[in-house]
Amino acid sequence: MTTNDELQQQLIKDLLIESFEGLDRFDREMLALEKGAGTSDTPNIIFRVIHTIKGTAGCLGLSKIESVAHVGENLLSALREGKVSVTPPLINALLAYADALREMLRSLETERHEGEADYSELLRRLQDLNCETAAPVPPAAPAAPAGWGLFEEEPSAESPVTPPPATVAKAPPIMPEIEPAARPGSGGTPANAPSAADSAIRVNVDQLDKLMNLVGELVLARNQIVQHCGPAQDHGLLAASQRLNLITTELQEGVMKTRMQPIGNIWAKFPRVVRDVAGELGKEVQLVMEGNQTELDRTIIEAIKDPLTHIVRNAIDHGIEGPAERRAAGKPDTGMLILRAFHEGGQVNIEIMDDGRGVNIVRVKQKAIERGLVSVEQAGRLSDREALNLIFLPGFSTAEKVTNVSGRGVGMDVVKTNIEKIGGAVDVVSDSGRGSTVKIKIPLTLAIIPALIVTSGGERFAIPQVSLLELVRLEDDQKRKGIELLCGTPVYRLRGRLLPLCYLNQQLKLVPATAGQLAADLAQADAVNMVVLQADGRQFGLVVDQINDTEEIVVKPLGKQLKGIACFAGATIMGDGRVALILDVLGLAQHANIVSEVRDRAQPDKARTDQTVGDRQTLLLFDAGASTRMAIPLSMVARLEEFPRKSLERSGEQEVIQYRGQIIPLIRVADHIARVGILPEDLSDPMQVVIYAENGRSVGLVVGRIDDIVEEVITVKRESSGRGTLGSVVIKEKVTDLLDVSAIIRAADPAFYLDHPATLAA
Repeated sequence: MTTNDELQQQLIKDLLIESFEGLDRFDREMLALEKGAGTSDTPNIIFRVIHTIKGTAGCLGLSKIESVAHVGENLLSALREGKVSVTPPLINALLAYADALREMLRSLETERHEGEADYSELLRRLQDLNCETAAPVPPAAPAAPAGWGLFEEEPSAESPVTPPPATVAKAPPIMPEIEPAARPGSGGTPANAPSAADSAIRVNVDQLDKLMNLVGELVLARNQIVQHCGPAQDHGLLAASQRLNLITTELQEGVMKTRMQPIGNIWAKFPRVVRDVAGELGKEVQLVMEGNQTELDRTIIEAIKDPLTHIVRNAIDHGIEGPAERRAAGKPDTGMLILRAFHEGGQVNIEIMDDGRGVNIVRVKQKAIERGLVSVEQAGRLSDREALNLIFLPGFSTAEKVTNVSGRGVGMDVVKTNIEKIGGAVDVVSDSGRGSTVKIKIPLTLAIIPALIVTSGGERFAIPQVSLLELVRLEDDQKRKGIELLCGTPVYRLRGRLLPLCYLNQQLKLVPATAGQLAADLAQADAVNMVVLQADGRQFGLVVDQINDTEEIVVKPLGKQLKGIACFAGATIMGDGRVALILDVLGLAQHANIVSEVRDRAQPDKARTDQTVGDRQTLLLFDAGASTRMAIPLSMVARLEEFPRKSLERSGEQEVIQYRGQIIPLIRVADHIARVGILPEDLSDPMQVVIYAENGRSVGLVVGRIDDIVEEVITVKRESSGRGTLGSVVIKEKVTDLLDVSAIIRAADPAFYLDHPATLAA
């Protein structure tokens, strides 16, 4: 976290660099004005230099520099308005004035204070010059030859304007004496000490962009050379290619750093924005900024400037309450608005948090219905998270009337669009009565990124490494047993967690997308290559034909024919000169209906008004038959299986099935919960079976239909009314019974939990 002192020092450093550079230009323009080589804009230029120094010094609390700059600013204002003539005394006094400002700035740089020199005599001289009146300064001829300016050395008789002799500058100017302590280099500081301005230069942004493009082409050439030199036997050529690789990498990093800027550059205006908006709305808001020095590519900074401004204004207008409302809610009169930025996982995370009233979900739905964005039926089916996302729809606004701050229905949709254009994501989290948080994730840069190269359907694709979590390869028996089907969706159990799978060949239609063809491809493949990715905070597995290698790629924009396809984020040129498409991980997950599905499952039901207790659990929801909705902890589930009815057998009075070299008993859940059971002819085909295992033994729980997987905080609302259940809860606005797994197993097979050899022989 950046401290206030560090931020102050950085701002002072910026002031020094800009002020020393501005004063150098001040000197040049003053000398041009003295020689008659100035232009009509020269008085404006020198005025703006001093005006900028004065304003910045005032913001930083540098009162001495501000007051000295103010006196000179008054004189320069009179000069540019033509109220004061250009005379040698004026030029001498202003140059001495510039030296005084330099001295104070140098003292600020080396001794961390504005110096102790007395400039009262110089300031009186400037004030006296400002009180003098003279003929206005005649304008310069706009097309005057080089060396000609405001005055001609020997004006001709036909010249319409003849300046008074006193304004003609002739012999070098005589500099007025300044107190010894105020001379440049005094006060213990060497006159030739390096200045902050010497450590930085200004470079045209277009030049940086051109340099970045050239480095990108160099990276492409490097990739091609390294690829072709791989199988070469010439050791000298290999050494040269490796050296080129290192130099290119260092050059790339160096150029990237020249484009990086701290996010504090755009945050600097927010204190004023907060003050103005809060004042207009009659609210009291304290702004806290953390992570000001977090760096981003300048193109990213330009892209997020307007979205961040709108979010800040929106938080003050819609989020933070007025003082009276806050007091009634037991909050302090002053609301808190926090801006936080930090690096994580190769991305920049920005959070805008307020301690206001939060988002009223009911009101959001009502406004969306009023504006025709959703129907009444659609609004009724929306989860809390889906309802929150309505604020990103074009035309949405909860404002009662149009004001200077909000109410036009233009804003959050533009925020989402601009953030997603640069490969980022935006999300809103709200806690009613306690506040809201807008979370933004954006890439560090858009120019050159590390990526994983994969092959599918004979084509190569690049996956940005920021979205990559791990690589998984399933071979032989793992390939057959590791992938399961849940409600028709392939999933893989990764360390106890079900991971939705997306087949790249299927999503991009590189091969026939039928289920039979997919199964045939899996059976014929030697192994299953899976790339575990994260999109919008959700994980899924991307199945590809082959995983190649990682390398730095240069991002090229897509052509107009492909811009509308959400699965692609750009293109790149590979080492062999062929084009590879860059996958948009979030767009791919949305196209495969994975992100929205997992997002809904992970969102707890917040519509409850009662007190919740206990830890959050992941639950498997299923229909036990006769419209009985039940749930069990997913941690108790070993596998989810489907068996054809013809595979059902009997051992004595027990229904059994052959499973992975064992004979496991089957228990029909509906028969053990004192409700209407599932008759054999009513069993679905194939049967839905939940495999439960303990102490090396397994049992199959036959259910009617497997519905969903959710995360919930368990709150028992009704005690158990029959055997086989622990009680009733509300999940997704529906009554759900919690299955007592151990009770129904003991009832069906009392010997299951006894300590004896764990398996039954096949």
